[in-house]
Amino acid sequence: QLVESGGGSVQAGGSLRLSCLVSGNIRSWHCLTWIRQAPGKEREGIARITAGGGSTWYADSVKDRFTISQDNAKNTVYLQMNGLKPEDTAMYYCAAKNYFCSSLSYQYNSWGQGTQVTVS
Repeated sequence: QLVESGGGSVQAGGSLRLSCLVSGNIRSWHCLTWIRQAPGKEREGIARITAGGGSTWYADSVKDRFTISQDNAKNTVYLQMNGLKPEDTAMYYCAAKNYFCSSLSYQYNSWGQGTQVTVS
């Protein structure tokens, strides 16, 4: 089970840090990802991290503004979001899968309920 928190409303240029608490041992998953979905738009994978080695990937739309990280002791994955833009407004989901990372959101086995981010 994954539980996101940290969403909210901010002005453009502001920052937020999202958290994703993973039930059990975070290392039981291979890949953890943040995916967002804006109203009327398709899901967009924006950041991934491998639970074991910490290898990361970012979508071009968030590169150099967002940072994904993990704290294995707290079984938590974070998404630090700086320089927020109105186009970052979306529901943000944390998701996890085993064996390998994927850009295909439907391949992720476990999802959180989402946390809303609104940038004005």
